[in-house]
Amino acid sequence: MTDTTIAPDRSKALGVFERYLSVWVAAAIVAGVALGKLLPGVFGVLAGMELAHVNLPVAILIWAMVYPMMIAVDFGAIRQIGMRPKGLVVTLTVNWLIKPFTMAALGVLFFRHVFAAWIPPSDAESYIAGLILLGAAPCTAMVFVWSQLTRGDATYTLVQVSVNDTVMVFVYAPIVAFLLGVADIPVPWETLVVSVLLYIVVPLAAGIVTRQVLTARGGALAVEQFRDRLRPFTIAGLILTVVLLFGFQGDVILERPTVIALIAVPLLVQSYGIFGLGYLWARWWRIPFPVAAPCALIGTSNFFELAVAVAISLYGLKSGAALATVVGVLVEVPVMLSLVALANRTRHWFPE
Repeated sequence: MTDTTIAPDRSKALGVFERYLSVWVAAAIVAGVALGKLLPGVFGVLAGMELAHVNLPVAILIWAMVYPMMIAVDFGAIRQIGMRPKGLVVTLTVNWLIKPFTMAALGVLFFRHVFAAWIPPSDAESYIAGLILLGAAPCTAMVFVWSQLTRGDATYTLVQVSVNDTVMVFVYAPIVAFLLGVADIPVPWETLVVSVLLYIVVPLAAGIVTRQVLTARGGALAVEQFRDRLRPFTIAGLILTVVLLFGFQGDVILERPTVIALIAVPLLVQSYGIFGLGYLWARWWRIPFPVAAPCALIGTSNFFELAVAVAISLYGLKSGAALATVVGVLVEVPVMLSLVALANRTRHWFPE
């Protein structure tokens, strides 16, 4: 099927943004903290721009990132689910049957027990909620970057992302609600459902319609050209979102750096543990490396854009849950780059 091979740009050399991703994110973090300190009034106004518990500046930036990602989702590619099914079995099992539950368990372990002496119980509950929101949101967009860095199979990565996004529409809210309930954290069902509609269903539907219109006009090439035109907005959305989030949380980051370090601990344990599980399973099953590497990385990386937006909608910009998801952004890029390097060094473990 010609239309499923829609990602020629992902097989080319990486652009400047991808090559120096950690630099841009680090610069955005520093800029956000500095601007939040220098211009508290401006960030106060931005924080107050809410409608039905949704922060409008964050929502606009999230949509700027998510909409182009959703155009890449090809439901026609799902028909290839039988092609090398082992990779999809690993991805779906790790993403939906293991990862959300281990993240919740680690959150409870560290914040109710290991770190209990240093963190007030109310803050601990907020951090656990944020970790649950992160753990239940597997990567949608950045996995294409990680796949490219490992010279992964672009078409198969597309199949994995398409299947994952389809599953996420139906199970993200129930899994989050279940885990929050198990952790004895109140579940704001109405806001949770609205958040899923806003940040998954609406951009996915817009992406599907856009894709169909473009495909009818010019096939896969038209889709890719349109996504290339949107690319600057996606990059700007990511950078500005990081600036905004760290501007909102700048005081906490500067005044309580120990809290940031404590939140990072379960995230690091989760990231390296989940990658090890998926990667070793793929090796045991003798899955070819161009499929094995992305299938392990997609479960390790998080759809932090969704987690951040939902945390803000559910608990507010200044909440511990929002802070935990922001720390997820801080941890993700260096962790994922280290895992990409590990995967490339162990390529010889797998059949090509």
